[in-house]
Amino acid sequence: MAKMVLLASYLAINSVDVSAYTSKIELSVEVDEKDVTTFASAGWKEVLGGVKSGSLSATFQQDVAASAIDSQMWALLGQVTTFEVRLANGARSTSNPGYTGSVLIKKWDPISGTVGDDAEVSVQYPTSGAVARQTS
Repeated sequence: MAKMVLLASYLAINSVDVSAYTSKIELSVEVDEKDVTTFASAGWKEVLGGVKSGSLSATFQQDVAASAIDSQMWALLGQVTTFEVRLANGARSTSNPGYTGSVLIKKWDPISGTVGDDAEVSVQYPTSGAVARQTS
């Protein structure tokens, strides 16, 4: 079984590679659990999958220079935009799939921290629509 250490993962938001600002990426997808148990279930719970949803979480190293992460994200606040994440920053392939979709940029904390902290911004955005796994 292959093992991997995340050293150079890839994150694009609004078709812009923001990997150079990113120190953490997490894409989570799930399916609602719908209880369909009946008296014929013989005392066992039965479930089906319902609506799918997801979220994209990231931690960015803050940069307020012109055209840097702060101005990019500020311009997207309140919009639904595209994203792509990959385990490695190489091209999509069967061993490096890209997960793509859209997210709502619903929050941006341009300043957060205490004396001596790294200037970081942690975000969590809900997906909007389908998330796809692409290998090419």
